Formats: sequence, structure tokens, C-alpha cells
Amino acid sequence: MAAAEENSSLFLIFILTMIALPLVPYTILRLCRAASEKAKTIHCRCSGCHRSGKYRKSIYKRISNFSTCSNLTIVLLWIVMIFLVYYIKHVSREVQVFEPFSILGLESGASESEIKKSYRRLSIQYHPDKNPDPEAHKYFVEYISKAYQALTDPISRENYEKYGHPDGRQGMQMGIALPKFLLNIDGASGGIMLLGIVGFCILLPLMIAVIYLSRSSKYTGNYVMHQTLSTYYYFMKPSLAPSKVMDVFIKAAEYMEMPVRRSDDEPLQKLFVAVRSELNLDLKNIKTEQAKFWKQHPSLVKMELLIQAHLTCESFSLTPALLKDYRHMLELAPRLLEELVKIAVLPRNPHGFGWLRPAIGVIELSQNIVQAVPLSARKASGGNSEGIAPFLQLPHFTEATVKKIARKKIRAFQELCDMSVEDRAALLTQVAGLSEEQARDVELVLEMIPSIEVDIKCETEGEEGIQEGDVVTMYAWVSLQRRNGLTAALPHCPNFPFHKEENFWLLLADVASNDVWLSQKVSFMDEATAITAASKAIQETQEALGASAKEIGNAVKEAVDRVKKGSRLVMGKFQAPAEGTHNLTSFCLCDCWIGCDTKTSFKLKVLKRSRAGTRGHVPEEGPAAATEDGIEEEEEEEEEEYDDYESEYSDDEEDDKNKGKGKGKVVNGSAHQGAESDIDSGSDE
Repeated sequence: MAAAEENSSLFLIFILTMIALPLVPYTILRLCRAASEKAKTIHCRCSGCHRSGKYRKSIYKRISNFSTCSNLTIVLLWIVMIFLVYYIKHVSREVQVFEPFSILGLESGASESEIKKSYRRLSIQYHPDKNPDPEAHKYFVEYISKAYQALTDPISRENYEKYGHPDGRQGMQMGIALPKFLLNIDGASGGIMLLGIVGFCILLPLMIAVIYLSRSSKYTGNYVMHQTLSTYYYFMKPSLAPSKVMDVFIKAAEYMEMPVRRSDDEPLQKLFVAVRSELNLDLKNIKTEQAKFWKQHPSLVKMELLIQAHLTCESFSLTPALLKDYRHMLELAPRLLEELVKIAVLPRNPHGFGWLRPAIGVIELSQNIVQAVPLSARKASGGNSEGIAPFLQLPHFTEATVKKIARKKIRAFQELCDMSVEDRAALLTQVAGLSEEQARDVELVLEMIPSIEVDIKCETEGEEGIQEGDVVTMYAWVSLQRRNGLTAALPHCPNFPFHKEENFWLLLADVASNDVWLSQKVSFMDEATAITAASKAIQETQEALGASAKEIGNAVKEAVDRVKKGSRLVMGKFQAPAEGTHNLTSFCLCDCWIGCDTKTSFKLKVLKRSRAGTRGHVPEEGPAAATEDGIEEEEEEEEEEYDDYESEYSDDEEDDKNKGKGKGKVVNGSAHQGAESDIDSGSDE
């Protein structure tokens, strides 16, 4: 009996140990991470974002944020651990080792007279004739009588004193950490044990493996279906205009699997009327165009109308069923757009370059979806090549508001940002007709908009000049500044119902050939990861160049300081093309904000490889000479600003006007770009 109870307690101890080994360190790790998180507010504080409820810290919101599967599992396991500790302690108190001297209240080695005296005393207290309590009778028979018999018999007492047991030397007994009912394999218990072994040891792992393999074969690491990537790859074209990116985006398998109900027909018909002007239909053949639109796959029609409803802020008219599909569509949109950008910059041509035009179009679509701004707002109007889209992302701004401030010759978004706070407040309240509270909301959003600077240098490590066939390393420091002093921040997007982090795409491209040489996503949210990556990259580069330990330490320290001040290091390698001068442009595009994109242009001078394999310099041709790092320095009589990369939503006349304008300049093999102009989209010049 005692052995079975001991085995049961051992089984509980085994379960407790297996739970505690991973749970305790994981809990400590989670608590340390939670304690290290900054309590600094990084989201927009305007009234629109406050009303959206995304950042509201109510009790229900706190409970919802805490009630994740991971947190609830941790709490449940700790409750189970506490219960097991209590139960094991209770069981161990009940299971006691047979100690005759302790039962009789004597010390080890007591005399026979002391034993008899103690036995008589306990008999008066627990004998059935003296105490009618059944528990007392049980204790007297099983413990007191047995202990007295073990100590009064000379042989039993000698055995106990020598071997710890009245019956003499005992064979070694081994327990097993299993509950009692599993040790009895006769009858029903044997069947239960067999079913448990088959279920937990065979069927459960097999079921988990089947579910995991079926899901992993269907989805990628970014939780995007493989079928979606195949579809995007098939429909992605180098000449894909930004206005046509929507047609590719809505063909995702996740969207095609969303149900199309008969009850959605009437609401979608009404929605079509509301957003018809955004569907790029030919007004001359409107009936034919409408019939052609409705003949598409029902899922494509539904997704395009839902996206246009979001862009035009018409989602308030959706039915509950459509509203659920609408939210699911927006929840999937960021990761689908990210994969679509990767497909666009995927090396395809013989030289291993991606495509610039569709990549910029996808990022522009991401900006419009996050900010809920119509695509038609990007069309050039009133002498403004970037359209009114940047203005419409500001709170309380409408087309009428933009027209009002245009009367004061504020036609470009950058002109509004460059105004002083007092002048801007006067413009918004006196000219635009906004209240003081609304003007404060606009000011809060303008303080959140990032200003980007890019410092790029291309070189061949350890060599002078760049020769054809060399492995060229690009070093780019992307610096971010905001007027409110934040580096990591969440964008202003009151109409986007989910949390969205800022991401930037750095593209090194040849605009003339529509080729993307290098591409990389940049994030400013995790400073610790950025410090680790920059330190490792700088250290490896300096070690390859044979720098001393002191020089390596200074370079790493300088890189860490730049990261802490709001910069991120982006490195990439590419093979130098054929001999000649290549006009390259670096784009830094944000997937959330409209109007904060920057670009810089520079010339990459590639020298002819010398016959003996040595690095010779090409003789100077004309007034300009090849610089030391292989990038030609361009000298102009007067500095001209490089024109914006015109959007597909702009008129062709704007493209003709902007041809042949000035180019950027480069000094000593590097190109530095401030927050100059916005890239409206990705059409070829």
C-alpha cells in the first residue's frame, strides 16, 4: 500500500520536474523582456487615431492584450505546478516510514521497561476498549501493536537495529514513477494503459506531424500561401504600371478563398456606384466597361470593391458580413504587399537584376492602403507633380482644404512642412478653415512624419577603383529624424484598423534600364538588433582590411553611436557590370507614409580589367577624371535638383516637361541625399 502511494507521489514529482524545467527559465525571460520594454509612447496622439481605439489602454484592452495563447498557457502551467507542489507535500505527509521507536514516542536504543511503559500509556489512549473511535482502533492495530511486537521480540529488535527492518535484511526495492491504476494491468486498467500508450505515443505525434506538414506545405515562413507567390510571379511584368498593380495584388490565393455570398450582391452593387470613378473605366464605353468588370471572377470583383471602399472611406456602408471580410482583407494586406515587393525585385534578367517600376508601384499601393487615400489623388494637378495624396493623409484634410491653401501658393506637401509652426497654424485656421484643435492634430501628425537621409558609398574592398567583374560592396547609412525626437514610431493611420510598423525599402537601381541592382528592407523599430548587426558588419569589414584592434574598436564604437542617433547600416554586394559609366539612383521608400520618400543619383565608374590582373587606372578623358573609388565626380556650373520620379498617375505632358533636367552629384565615391523630394511612383523616364 505504502509502496503504491510512494510510486504515485514519484509520478507527480516527475511531472512537476518536466513542467518546471522549461517553464521557470521561459517565465524569467518573458519578465525580463517586459521589464526592459520602454514605456515611451510611439503612436500618433491625434484625435483620429485616438478614436480608432487601436491604442486605447482600457481594462478590456489590457486583458485582451494579455490574454494571448502564450500568456494563458504560462498562467495555466503555473497553476498546475502550484497544485502539484501542494498535493505532493500532502501525500508525502501521509506516507510515513515505519519507525517503531518514533511511534511509541521513544528514542532509539530505549530499554525494554521503557518500551512496555510507553506501550501501556498508548494502550490506555488508543485501545478499542478505552477509545471507541475507529481511527484510534486502526492506529492501535497497525502501528502501536506492530511497533511493540517489533521491539519486544529480541530477534526482531536486533534485525531492526542492524538493518532498519524487523524482518532483517531486505532486498533492494525499486519504484516506478507511475500512478497506481497503471501498475495494475489486469482487467480494465490494462486496456486503459494500452489505449493511453497508443494515443499519446503514436496517434498524437502522428496527428501533429500531419497538421504541421499540411500547413507548412501550403504556407511560407511569412504565412503567405505558396499559390499566392506563384500567382504573383506569373503576373509580375517589368512594365507593370502602378495603376495596374492592384489587378495583380487582388489575385492572392488568400483573397480568392474568401466566400462570395448571394447576400453580398446588392451591397456590392451599391458599393460599385460609390467607387466607380476609381475603377479606371472608360467613360466613353461605360456600359461595356461595367459589363466587363462584372464578368470577372466574383472574388476579384469583391476584393477590388472592398479595397476601393477602404481607399475612398466608404466602408461605413458595408454590411456586417462584408465588414468582416473587409477587416480580414486589410489584415492580410501588409504581408501580401511585402511579398509582392520581393517578387518585383527578384533577380530575373541575365544580369541578376530585379524590376524597379513594379516595385515602386507596389510600395505606393501600400502607402495608399495604410493611409486610406484614393489612387487618383496621385495624379498631378495644379502644377504639383506629386498630386494631393500627401495632403489627404493629414487629419481633417479634404480636396477642398487643399484648394484653399493652394490660393496661398502652398501647392507642394514639402512647402507645408517647411513652414514655421506659427505660420502653418495661421494658414490652417484662417485660410483652410480648421479649428484650433484640428490644427493641433495636423501639427501632431507632421511631427510624426520621418525625414530620411541616405549616405551611400560603393567600393571594392581592399582595392583602388572598381573594375569590371569585381564584387562591389555598397555601404549605405539610412538616417531618420522626426520633429518630435522619436526614432521608432507607429505611423498615423486612423482608418487602418490594425497595428502597422514602419518599414523602408532601399533600392539601388538603374532608372533607364528599369533594373534593381540591390534591395533591402530597413526597420527602425528594434535598436538592439540594429546595433548588433552594424557592429558585426563593421568588425568583419575592418578585419578583412587588416585593421588593428584599436582601429576596429573605434570603427565599431562610431557605428554604434550612429545607430543610437537614428541611423541604420545597410550593406549589399553586387558584381560590377561592363566597363563604362553607369547612372544609378538609390531610392528609400516608406510603405506607410506618402511624401517622405527620398532618392539620390550618382555615377558609378567601372574600369576595364587590366591584362595582368593588376588594378590600373584609366587615363583621364576630358576635364573629368575617374575618382579613387571608381565613381565619377560630376561638375556643373550651377547646381540643379534631380527631378522627381514621375508617377504613372501623372499626365504624359509632365514627363515631357521634366526630361533632360539636372542630375545629382557625388564626391569621393559616395553619394549623400537629404530629405529632398518624394518619389511618386515608378514609371520610366
